Amino acid sequence: MACLLEDNAGTVVTPLPSWFKQGLPDMAKVREMKGSFRRAGLHTVCESALCPNLGQCWGHGVATFMILGEICTRACRFCGVKTGHPAPVDPREPRQVALAVQRLNLRYVVVTSVARDDLADGGAGQFVETIHAIRSLMPRTRNEVLIPDFSNKTEFLEQLAAARPEVISHNMETVRRLSPDVRPQADYDRSMAVLGNLKKLAPSAFIKSGFMVGLGETDEEITELMRDLAAVGCDMLTIGQYLAPGRKRRYLRVQRFVPPEKFQEYKIIGRELGFWHVMSAPLVRSSYIAEEGYRECFEKSVNGG
Repeated sequence: MACLLEDNAGTVVTPLPSWFKQGLPDMAKVREMKGSFRRAGLHTVCESALCPNLGQCWGHGVATFMILGEICTRACRFCGVKTGHPAPVDPREPRQVALAVQRLNLRYVVVTSVARDDLADGGAGQFVETIHAIRSLMPRTRNEVLIPDFSNKTEFLEQLAAARPEVISHNMETVRRLSPDVRPQADYDRSMAVLGNLKKLAPSAFIKSGFMVGLGETDEEITELMRDLAAVGCDMLTIGQYLAPGRKRRYLRVQRFVPPEKFQEYKIIGRELGFWHVMSAPLVRSSYIAEEGYRECFEKSVNGG
């Protein structure tokens, strides 16, 4: 595997460091999962965002469903999801997701979406319908949602909170200084406000966020970001290495490969700041082994932290 890396001479193609190597996935299981999603007309962020963990997760029967279609109204410079004019919302989609969860017998499910700034509610209603549909067929399945910012509109965050997912996640993606370039249609302070509002509106849910490193941030900026997240009440945190999803000019280039031992330092800092769960490693993504984070937070909540 190789990656586009930005250095003093410009953009170069360089092999990925050795710590990115993974074992071969169960391709029969991967094909089974892919066929199941296609037959149901469903999308996964695993495919749309070109996740490097697709083989590993699908090989274990785990996937992150992406609702509201596969076309995003935003054009974040780190993301491989298609951008453009989305199709109308499919009212059958929540039921199809629920049927897939039932068919795969998932005990824990992550549902995310593209950004839908073309919709009055930003897509919040479709999240709510999807949670209800899953619960109607699989009442014991735990639900985690990874949401866009819904423009930080309180009424839409309240709708989501009222559906009572076990985990609500919204990613910061990067440090304050780089945010305007990495997420030009988002806003650092608005995203922080979303997380803080969710903590108040959904006291029974665990609040989660994640960000990437390798975009040119400093360790001091990373610590500042983690402090900000802790201050708004974030319970769970994921930290992973940024990898450019392709060669399109809009994609940012990797500025550095952060070694595994540095990720461990970030994890220690996160723990010291009070996060109940921190997953920090090069291949970590926001939905990677998500159930593990929920279990740790649940156990701590039962035992009083």
